Amino acid sequence: MTQRPRPALRIVPPPEPPPRRDPPILLVRDLPSPNHDARPEGTPVDMLILHYTGMKSCQDALDRLTDPAAQVSSHYVVDEDGTVYRLVPEERRAWHAGVSHWRGHAALNGRSIGIEIVNPGHEWGYRDFPVMQMAAVADLCLAILSRHLIPPRNVIGHSDVAPDRKEDPGERFDWEGLALNGIGLWPEDAPDIGTTGAIRDAATLRPVRAALAAIGYRVAPEGPLDPALASVLRAFQRHWRPEAITGQADDGTLVRLLAVSKLVGSGS
Repeated sequence: MTQRPRPALRIVPPPEPPPRRDPPILLVRDLPSPNHDARPEGTPVDMLILHYTGMKSCQDALDRLTDPAAQVSSHYVVDEDGTVYRLVPEERRAWHAGVSHWRGHAALNGRSIGIEIVNPGHEWGYRDFPVMQMAAVADLCLAILSRHLIPPRNVIGHSDVAPDRKEDPGERFDWEGLALNGIGLWPEDAPDIGTTGAIRDAATLRPVRAALAAIGYRVAPEGPLDPALASVLRAFQRHWRPEAITGQADDGTLVRLLAVSKLVGSGS
């Protein structure tokens, strides 16, 4: 019986790996603003404060932030298409936070980097922040964090440091997405359980006030629900409980508040 020759073993080369992609390069356009001065000597840069512009267009915001008469500025502006403008060098003090408090510090311009993110805001038609814009914000934040020792608990919004007068960047801003990229804090496993169970009396609110203060908010240690505490609760909700901005210490807010305070207590 004649043996059939074995078919030749065909060696299939492994597929070539996909071409290696370089990490994204952050392209920054310089648009110098005259509105800055020297930082206080010996003060660390340990805070990153995010704002929305709250104006009808990016150009309106850039015009104002570079107008000497306005006496306001930020270190960066991020347009909705992801374009990043640098207005003030990071080693200088930009004038973006105004009267502000966080973790026992005041006048935060001296110790912070400020980013203005283009959005009409609550006054001119508040809307979602586009994907390209949020990607640029994330890249910019990571670059800043690589240059300064800013702890996650100090990546905050303008409304966090000035809750009695500011709402930005607001409840539509993707704080959770930033935290997933290593920027700031977001509590996991803290689902929203609704707006029932709001507490208002001084005794029951004492631990709520203490938790808000531990996170960094300026809040009186005692007292029933009052306009000042309601403002702080709204600021907390815009950052960490955007499902419902009630200004109340309700069940959903208390769950998130406990979760964030645990993150802060762990040294984040």
